[in-house]
Amino acid sequence: MYKIEKTSYGIKLTFGGFIQKEEMNFWLDESEFILKSVSSKFGVFVDMRELKPLPSDSQEIMQKGQLMYKLKGMERSVVILDNPIITLQFKRIAKETGIYDWERYVDASKNPNWEELGKKWLVSGIDTGL
Repeated sequence: MYKIEKTSYGIKLTFGGFIQKEEMNFWLDESEFILKSVSSKFGVFVDMRELKPLPSDSQEIMQKGQLMYKLKGMERSVVILDNPIITLQFKRIAKETGIYDWERYVDASKNPNWEELGKKWLVSGIDTGL
């Protein structure tokens, strides 16, 4: 399951459950469409609290998506997680796609104000030890 929403700061992505290659391709296509309507600089808020580990073919599509978001003007992103395996998986993907330096990770199981922390990073570039 995935969801894409336009927001005041850019785009909010929500991922949950097991996402196979076909659904990840739908996300990539929908992302390409929605990115045509955002400003040249934007933030991306990613809620992955309900996501299960991605299979390798879905990871490859996620990498394409991350690169596309960066090329279209993503300045910063924040990823909300609560699973150490997903955290490791997405930190590795971000390093491979070159967005790691602009991305912050919030462990929702340790930070009850995870949404506020994430938005501070996206809107103001305030890194409060995420």
